[in-house]
Amino acid sequence: MYGTVNPNDPRVIKTQQLILDAFVSLLDKRDFNSITVSDITKKATINRATFYAHFPDKYALLDALLSDAFMDYIYNRIHPQAELTGETLKNLVLALCDYHEASSNRCVKNYDSVAPVIEKNIKKQLEQFIYGLVPKNRKEADKRTMELTSTMISWSIYGVTYHWNLEGKAGTPLDLAEKTVPLLSKWIISESKKEEV
Repeated sequence: MYGTVNPNDPRVIKTQQLILDAFVSLLDKRDFNSITVSDITKKATINRATFYAHFPDKYALLDALLSDAFMDYIYNRIHPQAELTGETLKNLVLALCDYHEASSNRCVKNYDSVAPVIEKNIKKQLEQFIYGLVPKNRKEADKRTMELTSTMISWSIYGVTYHWNLEGKAGTPLDLAEKTVPLLSKWIISESKKEEV
């Protein structure tokens, strides 16, 4: 049944917003793992069939709430045509800090329980974005190395910013970026020099 609705229909938009609002309200009070589809439908005053017409399960709803907006944080700091430089890496760290802060504020007490659920999707989006920043001539030279580099950078940045958020945001996002970027840059630069030899 999921996916049979017209996403441009104003009634569909209104119903999805009702579902999202009910979900956010429940997340403010309860842990994600204890919330059921029945709880969401009751709070949104809709039936289960209506819920399933819009979302296949509560995990897809969580993705819609948090990870669909993720790339907005990236694009707010980095142009899609940028290249992979130290400055770009710094802006990626800052964008991820923005994302974690906003998400933890939106989900209040429960961000720690929902973050692992959406982590895979976020890392994948970040990995694809980073791969797009690699100069075309380097991608063609060794596609597999560039894919691995993109994975390593995306997981490293996600991990360090998630840990920063989880540990109470010790230091500013800029402090974190200034400590993280030189480590990543050294690795990228040393790998680039190996390729040139």
